Amino acid sequence: MNVKRGSTTFLKAIIFLAGIAVLALCIFLVPNFANFSSNLYPNIAAIKYLVFIVMYGATVPFYFALYQAFNLLRYIDDNTAFSELSVKALKKIKYCAIAISGIYVIATPLFRFIAKKVDPPIGFLGLIIIFASLVIAVFAAILQQLLQEAINIKSENDLTV
Repeated sequence: MNVKRGSTTFLKAIIFLAGIAVLALCIFLVPNFANFSSNLYPNIAAIKYLVFIVMYGATVPFYFALYQAFNLLRYIDDNTAFSELSVKALKKIKYCAIAISGIYVIATPLFRFIAKKVDPPIGFLGLIIIFASLVIAVFAAILQQLLQEAINIKSENDLTV
């Protein structure tokens, strides 16, 4: 087992653990947060369902991005990292990160509304998710561009030889 395969195996394990952690949050934390929110505002019945929609809605692009990252690591293992498939995977990861950030930007008023009655205020947690997702999107965009340039250079070199 070479170093590259060991590194990708480690990263695959981290991706799997991240997926398990978010699943645990979705099972245990999100329902509690939704119930907590509905207890804060008992006159607003829809608040519980809005929390569910936002939190679970953001997991869809999250898990799709994890799947694409897993595919990217598989391409590295197969020595096909410098391919259009890798560029497409990075592009999908970028769009998923933008989608997660967008969902939380749209939900910011909801979280600020909930945070008004909580001491200490927890409104900044949504901002952390927004900025972390944007950092991932920018990073994926840069890697996508670099990989595309490397593929273009490789194809030019293959044509000149």
